Parts: sequence; C-alpha cells; structure tokens
Amino acid sequence: MFDASVWLIFVPASLALIIAPGPDLFFLLSQSLRNGKQAGLATAMGLAAGNLVHTLGAALGISVIFKTSAFAFFALKAAGVAYLLYLAWHALKEQPRPFIAVMAKGPLSLGTLFRRGMLMNVLNPKVALFFLAFLPQFAHPAEGSVPLQMVALGGVFTVLVTLVFGASAWFAGTLRPWLIRRGDKARRLSAWLMSGIFFLLAVRLALVER
Repeated sequence: MFDASVWLIFVPASLALIIAPGPDLFFLLSQSLRNGKQAGLATAMGLAAGNLVHTLGAALGISVIFKTSAFAFFALKAAGVAYLLYLAWHALKEQPRPFIAVMAKGPLSLGTLFRRGMLMNVLNPKVALFFLAFLPQFAHPAEGSVPLQMVALGGVFTVLVTLVFGASAWFAGTLRPWLIRRGDKARRLSAWLMSGIFFLLAVRLALVER
C-alpha cells in the first residue's frame, strides 16, 4: 500500500511531533508523578486510544465538520475546557487531606486514568484538525483507498505515541517514591502543580481558534 520512502518520512516526522512538549505530555507526566508508573502507563494508553478516535474521524471525514462548522468546533472545545477545569478542581479537592489518608485511599483505578487520558485527547478539536491536516499528506490515491491508508498511518502514529508516552510515564513514575518520602509538603506541592497544569491546559484550549 505504501512506498518505503513514505515511512522514512512519516515515522521521523511523527516522532518529532510526539516528543515535542505539548498538553498531552504534560498531562501524562502529572498523572505519573501523582499516581505512579502504572497510572502513567494507563494514561498513556488512554491518550493513544484518543488518537485512534481522531484517526477514524479523519479517515471518515468527520473531522471536516469541526473545520467547517464553528458551532461544532466551539461545542467540542467547551466540553474539553470544562473537563480540564473539573480535573483542576478535583486535584485541589484532595489537597488539604493528610498525606497518609490519601495513600490509604490508594491511587485512582487504571480504568479511570485510561478514560481521563482518552477524554483529554478526544475533547481537543485541535488534535482532530491536526490529524485531518497531517495524515492526508502521506496518503496517495494511486496507492489504493485513501481512508484505509489514513487508518494505517494513524495506527502507526498511535503505536509511536504509546512507546514514547509509555517510556515517559515510566520515567516520571520513578520520581513518585521521592514525593512519598517528602510527606505532606511534597503532596501539597504536587496537588497544586497538577491543578495548575490542568488549569493552564484549559486556558490554552480555550484560546484555540479554528
């Protein structure tokens, strides 16, 4: 379906885009630092799953709606901003609680973290438009079905995201024991830091234009 030269360009370009610091990466690192390696990996998988949703949307032409409809774009963006503000509030809600009580409660379930990562990605119209603009550049009608090519490209992109984000989550998660040893002060700092990250991501998303 693809000439080898396509992959020689697509893979390095994808890795450069994935490694570049962005909202998804900051979100992932905050979850790994707060909840540990496995939590970070679950978040990484959720973010990767969101990419698959955007891939299918771009392949089927759904993403075009967000490019052409101001209302659809605003609605999705508003949902994303509201969700990020909810996460910011939720991070602060536990801040006053004693450290030992937070640890006794245990980390969030992996399923919850997976859903958070997926929603973080899916509710960002900028990501939808990115896939709509990026994937078609490597799909050519002469090579067969363009939608199928886009699905294949999006699948490879998602695998790369999983590998890079998974490694980042694992590394960040190794710092969590340090936070635990520092006790309540470190926990309060991490809560405020994570809440601040969510809030800044919400502001950043709110300022995104079509």
